[in-house]
Amino acid sequence: MSFEGEFAHYEPLRRIFSNEKVQKFLDELQVQDISSQADIVLGKVIKKTDLPVTNNQQPDLILAIDGSVAEGTVNKGFPSANFGCITVASVLMDLKKIRVIEQQKFPNPQDVVDTESASSIEAIFPGCNVIRQGEKDAKSYFRKTLYEELKNNYAFPNGGESLLETYEYLLDIKCNQLGGMGRLPKSPIDGVDEDMTVQYGEYPCPYTGEPLYSTDALRLHELLNPSGTNGELFGQVMATFEKLWFVNVLRSFEKKNWLATLRRVAFFVDGPLAVFSTSSWLAKSITVELRRLNKLQKEINHQDMIILGVEKSGTFFNHFQDLDMNKEGVVDYFPREAALLLDDEYIKKHIEFSESTKPYGEDTYFGRKFFYKASSGQKIVPVIASYSDYERDILTALPEQFSRLRDVMDLLDQLVSSRYQNSITPLISAHAEAAIPFNLGQKLFEQIAREIREKGQ
Repeated sequence: MSFEGEFAHYEPLRRIFSNEKVQKFLDELQVQDISSQADIVLGKVIKKTDLPVTNNQQPDLILAIDGSVAEGTVNKGFPSANFGCITVASVLMDLKKIRVIEQQKFPNPQDVVDTESASSIEAIFPGCNVIRQGEKDAKSYFRKTLYEELKNNYAFPNGGESLLETYEYLLDIKCNQLGGMGRLPKSPIDGVDEDMTVQYGEYPCPYTGEPLYSTDALRLHELLNPSGTNGELFGQVMATFEKLWFVNVLRSFEKKNWLATLRRVAFFVDGPLAVFSTSSWLAKSITVELRRLNKLQKEINHQDMIILGVEKSGTFFNHFQDLDMNKEGVVDYFPREAALLLDDEYIKKHIEFSESTKPYGEDTYFGRKFFYKASSGQKIVPVIASYSDYERDILTALPEQFSRLRDVMDLLDQLVSSRYQNSITPLISAHAEAAIPFNLGQKLFEQIAREIREKGQ
């Protein structure tokens, strides 16, 4: 490892790249040339004009959810002590107001501000070498903090359920509808070699009497690094909070008898509609719950909900960029207002090579990915929620397997950002709110709820 500010000179670099082992390695590589197959791939795209115009009511309210995480160090005690600050923000965007403002040559700045309402929740989690009185180590402190933060946070404080109640509802789906938790890891309590005990709420360990929590089933405590930084841990906590917050919002619509309002609202979540790492089992429970909620509201609204995740980076986004350039180097090659629907074979052959017989994302995703190039030329990788086994069958990729595909294309054309490349305006606002929480400590989601209710009549 080099010293800070030290860089290799030319001679060591030349020696490495002329090394026989390195050359042999490079010669044996088999990497697909996407540009040479672009013509074949682009023959499969579906243009928006190929899809029939629907009679569905188009959303005029967008609810975007995004999170952020920051890791800090404690200035007293052990030098490697750290903690994580998690923020999850929600932004409600009024498309009706935006359309009016767009017609004005010199809009009032306050009118622009009034097109959005924002709310955020914040939570602090201990990392390595951080404990409090009554806790024997950092892991037990983290486990208790996770339980308490979910217990004390609500999307709708008045009449809604806590994030903990939402989580335990999903846990119940896993245990009683999806065949249980499967093979359990060992207890989170050090010194206990028995399997984890899964119950609800806070309860005593049957072997030591020490407290256990329903949230231990997320197994996030296993990611705690006892002697260094904890970026992975805090990142997974944030991602888990985002998905629980999203489900909490949807369930609150049901509890408040607002399901009819969902015909006016589209939901955007930053990143894929998926749950990874130790808490990935949540994905299948969320799939079951989304199907139930969509069925209930569809009986009232006669159309599916619009729920989208958006991936702004990664292998899928990089592949989409490759497709937009042909072998002669011509850019803007992928047609505008067109989509490439992705199936299991295409993903494993062209994007993330795999010979696994298990369908891509079967255990982690509750939505389907596709590529869409907007009318402005922006390239978007959306993930659209699946509401049936047919839609979820990734062995095929037909337009009817992507719920309200034409409506989604129209919506993306409206919402792509002219400020940031390949981004969606509502998620940009949500990210800004999460990264710089102007409403720190305030519970403004009840106000957002009122606005949704009033505008959704």
